[in-house]
Amino acid sequence: MSAIRPPTEIVLVRHARSVPPTADGPDDFTRPLTRDGLRQAQELVPALSEPRPAAVWSSPYRRAIQTVQPTADALGLPVRTRTDLREWDDGLAFTEVWESHYVKSWTDLSHARPGGESLEQLGIRAVAALRALAQHHAGRVVLVGSHGTFVCRALAGFGVPVSWATVRRMPMPAIYRLRFTDPSTGPEVSGWT
Repeated sequence: MSAIRPPTEIVLVRHARSVPPTADGPDDFTRPLTRDGLRQAQELVPALSEPRPAAVWSSPYRRAIQTVQPTADALGLPVRTRTDLREWDDGLAFTEVWESHYVKSWTDLSHARPGGESLEQLGIRAVAALRALAQHHAGRVVLVGSHGTFVCRALAGFGVPVSWATVRRMPMPAIYRLRFTDPSTGPEVSGWT
């Protein structure tokens, strides 16, 4: 008789309030949290520490790391990064009129601008990254810091209905819990909707 393995839980966090992008920087990789965002990250510590994560992972983008760092520090854990947890590579240079481009991508999920990835490709990447973490940390809780579009495409990949409106309404930060009873199947999802 085989032992029943406890479920694996991914606590997926959209980063806290960040400095908006501008034409003169900082770039998307180094864009930090605002002062309010740093306060929000500190305020997340009790909620993110409570499930006792065994590991903390993040997108390599500064704002995502800064969001989970206070919790990692409180738990005595390092923040490890994975490039596959990064935000959507939309293929756009900085533009003030980005929203029409995003609407087009959400209307046609296979649409990709030169040098960028489609939302369909992002969804495949996001689901694969989260499944890999769930398999690697089977039976444990893992805290993951990432980004709004990444989170939405991951949720969509796991069967949660999301749209461009979902991305627009999602707060910074937002917390989702993905409970895998079997990493090869879809998780139970709870959190902000």
